[in-house]
Amino acid sequence: MIAIVGLVVVIGCVLGGFAMAGGHFSVLWQPSEFVVIGGAATGALLVGTPMHVVKGLARQLPKLASNGKTHQDFLDVLLMGFELLSLARREGLVALEQHVEDPHKSALLGKYAGFTGDAMALTFLVDTLELFTSGVKLGDHELGELLEADLEVQKEEEILPSKALATMGDALPGLGIVAAVLGIVITMGHIDGPPSEIGHHVGAALVGTFLGVLLSYGFVQPMAGNLAAKVHDQHTYLVAIKELLVSLYKGANPTIAVELARRSLPAEVRPSSAELSKACRNLRGGGDG
Repeated sequence: MIAIVGLVVVIGCVLGGFAMAGGHFSVLWQPSEFVVIGGAATGALLVGTPMHVVKGLARQLPKLASNGKTHQDFLDVLLMGFELLSLARREGLVALEQHVEDPHKSALLGKYAGFTGDAMALTFLVDTLELFTSGVKLGDHELGELLEADLEVQKEEEILPSKALATMGDALPGLGIVAAVLGIVITMGHIDGPPSEIGHHVGAALVGTFLGVLLSYGFVQPMAGNLAAKVHDQHTYLVAIKELLVSLYKGANPTIAVELARRSLPAEVRPSSAELSKACRNLRGGGDG
């Protein structure tokens, strides 16, 4: 949501300052400039970007309206891991099969809607638990390498849309100049007209340069940065799940395992030790751990 607020601030301040200086909004309304700049930028994006990345960008753009992973999301995933570890410690890895077969019907996983609503995280967990319950034997080092490779591939794939958007942002000032040059060409065709007409055409041409720079630095580049930050948050979330899964496979103590996963988190989303301990005690008291 903060991204939407930021975009509104950009629009409000630019147009507000323009109005304060005595500008008229009607002068900025140049549909042909929007067509040239927007169309060329979109076309260039399609030319230089594989279709799966374009689809990924379309999938990620709605995330601009969200706040991404929150403190509560990270606390919940640690608690979910605590429950899975406790269950496996009591009944063995075979007890996890019921939660793997249909995770959306799992009473345990269903308590954490934020997690089950994250398709990438859910798939990562379920695929790994299926490996555990299938009887395949892996060394601790092999398991860590397998999960790390999976996370790196996912991160590289997920970051591509934001890179494509950033490249589009880099091109916008140049495309604004293209629109401005076309406007000057049109102006030259009316050079024998009255000053007011020439001034109108020159103003329209300059709007092209203005739009290219504004769209790049006020909109597209910040949007690309926002999407890249959300990919980083998602990767951090998956790394915490990886730590829990490795501990689960080793048969580690649930309390130690969730503490290890907690310490893998950055400070801004990391639950405090006291907060996590209290939440884990509440789970035990409720008979879930």
